Amino acid sequence: MHLAGNPKRRTDTSTICGGPEPSTWPRPGLGAATAAHGRTLARAVQVRQAPARPVLASTRHGPGNAGAVIAPVSPARQVPIAGADRAAAWRPARPTLDCSAMNTNSGMHLLTLRFHDAALERAFLNATMARTRLQGQFACLVGMFVYLLHGVLDQWFVAPDQVAQVWLARGSALCVPTLVLLVSLTPWFDRHAHLLLALVGMAAGVGIIAMQLNLPLQSAPYYYPMMVVVTFYTYNFVGTRFIYALCVDALMLIAYNLLFGGVAGYPLHIMIGHDFFIVSANLIGGSAGYLAERQRRLLFLREQELDDERRHHQQRALHDGLTGLPNRDLLYDRILSAQNDAQRNGTLHCGYFLDLDGFKGVNDGFGHKAGDEALREVARRLKATVRASDTVARIGGDEFFVLAENIGNEAAAHALAHKLLDAIAAPFAVLPEHAQMGASIGLVLFPYEGMSVADLIHRADEAMYRVKTSGKGNFSVAAVRPAAAY
Repeated sequence: MHLAGNPKRRTDTSTICGGPEPSTWPRPGLGAATAAHGRTLARAVQVRQAPARPVLASTRHGPGNAGAVIAPVSPARQVPIAGADRAAAWRPARPTLDCSAMNTNSGMHLLTLRFHDAALERAFLNATMARTRLQGQFACLVGMFVYLLHGVLDQWFVAPDQVAQVWLARGSALCVPTLVLLVSLTPWFDRHAHLLLALVGMAAGVGIIAMQLNLPLQSAPYYYPMMVVVTFYTYNFVGTRFIYALCVDALMLIAYNLLFGGVAGYPLHIMIGHDFFIVSANLIGGSAGYLAERQRRLLFLREQELDDERRHHQQRALHDGLTGLPNRDLLYDRILSAQNDAQRNGTLHCGYFLDLDGFKGVNDGFGHKAGDEALREVARRLKATVRASDTVARIGGDEFFVLAENIGNEAAAHALAHKLLDAIAAPFAVLPEHAQMGASIGLVLFPYEGMSVADLIHRADEAMYRVKTSGKGNFSVAAVRPAAAY
């Protein structure tokens, strides 16, 4: 459940369970911006239907909390979290990219296709590394097979006294993909993957040029087509980035013309014919490689934006709009997770139900703007008091709940209760001295026999109400029977 703003202390159970839709909740005194936020959230989050589960209604009729009831939450008001979403809700969030920044700085270089945002470029390379490794390994194996198969032509076009030199060139070129294939099995490959794969293409081209230099002009028509094959191989198959493939194939074209046009003395019309096919291969293969990499990058960027949008809506669905704290639904999941952990590992946890003392006077005397800021300050103080692994949730207008996991023992639970009381009792800069607030706390150690999440919150609420009726500004421990397993 998500409550925006700070409605006065409730005596109507509809503000917690059942009741009207969020867009029609009564919001006495709420500012227009706060109410609009609640309506926007109600429209933005698509709530799936699920069976009702019991949670605590905060109706109180007198001392001892005789009027406290357990009421079911309306299915239309729940935000069920199932499967991976349920797990992700209570696990610490992994570092993510800020897509709002990406949208303003995520352009690609026209030639290299590199993202201008360095963090985005690293994320893209990391996300595609598994594919790059697999494609590179497959390309090395296929390339070596084709290279060896090309040696079948030697028996017809290589003179017996030149066979050794040709195979020396071929074997030397094959050493590079063999080495890269071995390196791809190590973590070192990740740091230089695209450079290593580009070297595979370069080695193939250098090997072809070296072999052809040992052959007469009459054999050239049967060997230079391998330069065309190597060009397509480097652009479209080996798995390196477009800019690396472009540099490799451009160098091979320049070297081919210098060596065969200048050193070997091929006739001009022969060189023009060879260049036509090699340049055409560069234009066609290069364009295909360029467009393929650009499309992959655009798709990655879109996936990042969709993932950021999903996280944004999950954040709004599972967190309080005013304070940013987890709401009741997320708290429910985390308590359930802690209960399961206690059953597996025998750990002891503690839940604290906090109700602010004097908040109604702040709201009535200084307005809801001051009340909202006071609630935000309370949230900041509670989070600063507990550990990073603990949960601070807002479950009502001026009600908070702290889940302290693996608390150790009852003495540690009492010590944390004192810290929480001291944190709230400190002066608030947004309020005058005579209008300071405090807190009343009810705490429950768990697991205990017959425990459920709703019962835990109910018992903590009852313990807190005993403090409310006996002077406030203190804490009370709910009496429970420890679970037999613990």
